[in-house]
Amino acid sequence: MKGQKGFTLIELLIVVAIIGILAAIAIPAYSKYQARAKATAGLAEISALKTGFEDALSSSVVPSTAASIGGTSPTQNCTLTVTGTTIVCALVGAPTVISTGTITLTRDATTGWTCATNAIITADYKPKGCS
Repeated sequence: MKGQKGFTLIELLIVVAIIGILAAIAIPAYSKYQARAKATAGLAEISALKTGFEDALSSSVVPSTAASIGGTSPTQNCTLTVTGTTIVCALVGAPTVISTGTITLTRDATTGWTCATNAIITADYKPKGCS
């Protein structure tokens, strides 16, 4: 008679334990990556509008809507708000840790563009170049 082939219960439990440990490490890292990616995508969307903003100002038009600088709101990542000196991205569909986050580009006539985030987007999630 042939011997039985397969895995023992202990071997299966060890595999399940290893998978559980890997998941416990990977899931928080992936969530952090998703949040950083969403914040970076929001910054990329509003950064693309800087040219339209500058064009409007050079034409003596004070930008007041996303459409006035060549954008649409909402986009895939942002709900845009435009004023005479700022472009604000309120993140849409972001992970819970930054769900109410905003990214603001502010134009100063002497220093140029600066980027800032609200307190919800902590240092772990801020896009590079934003303070």
